[in-house]
Amino acid sequence: MRDGEALLGPEEEWAYRVLVRLGTARADEVAERMSLPPGDGQRLLTRLSDKGLVAAAEGADAYRPLPPEPALGTELLRRQESLEEARRALAVLSEEYLTSARRRHADQLVEVVVGAAALRERIRRLQDSAKSEMLWLCRANAVAMESAENTEEFDALDRGVHYQVIYERALLMEPGMQANVAKGIRRGEEARSLRTLPVRLAVADRTTAICPLIRGDEGDIGEPSAAIIGRSQLLDALIALFESHWDVATPVRIDGGLPDEEPDLPDESERFVLSLLVAGVPDKSIASQMGVSRRTVQRRLDRLMALAGVDTRPGLAFQAARRGWL
Repeated sequence: MRDGEALLGPEEEWAYRVLVRLGTARADEVAERMSLPPGDGQRLLTRLSDKGLVAAAEGADAYRPLPPEPALGTELLRRQESLEEARRALAVLSEEYLTSARRRHADQLVEVVVGAAALRERIRRLQDSAKSEMLWLCRANAVAMESAENTEEFDALDRGVHYQVIYERALLMEPGMQANVAKGIRRGEEARSLRTLPVRLAVADRTTAICPLIRGDEGDIGEPSAAIIGRSQLLDALIALFESHWDVATPVRIDGGLPDEEPDLPDESERFVLSLLVAGVPDKSIASQMGVSRRTVQRRLDRLMALAGVDTRPGLAFQAARRGWL
């Protein structure tokens, strides 16, 4: 079956449905039900047989239907994989074209994209084209795409792209975000947090950046817009901005210690709670998003303070950094 060809033509689908209703039937019976010449019935059943959807019935000049999933499911999956590969190839070619154009024409060093849909598509293409690294500054109040919608990150992580993400504290307090961040970390994302971030930013392979041109807290400002920035001193400045914030940001960790070797290290959930605490997320927000009571969060922090040998939260934060828990 060629790409672009329908899995089943209209007449083939009709013939298959007729055979499903009859259970077992000869070609002329199928043709009669479809008001077609007998020869057309045989032609359609032969094509369905070639596609693995019908088989000859035992002991009779007739056919019986076969389940569609084995025959069509594999073909659908193959086409989906082919479409994903084509989408990634298109993203790579588009970015290569823009990079080349920017080298030739100074006025194309910065491209402005307007509209949420267009901005979402460029963010997806940027990640699809990434080969080794993505840098992110994630502020609260999404402009074009919620973090939970960014499934391209997981595809890129699976390809071996290294993600470094700094989350603004207020973003970690939004519903569902802590679970989403934890999922990313488990897939390989390296996450940190700061109280505030100056801009939103996404950089692929240190060659292309997307930076929204509006703030997320300015109320009703119409369609969002963003700058697509190619290799330039402006891009170098944005990367330096990211690195300066990365150096001072608090790591967000969920991995536990090695209990067989050091039984007194925090477990996975305690380390995640600790990283959120140091990032400044309130107990109530941590408890709400983790689906536990505030008292449970406090008990975990009490155990961490006992492990660290301190009786205050500032002391716990200091000891956590000193002992490499974060």
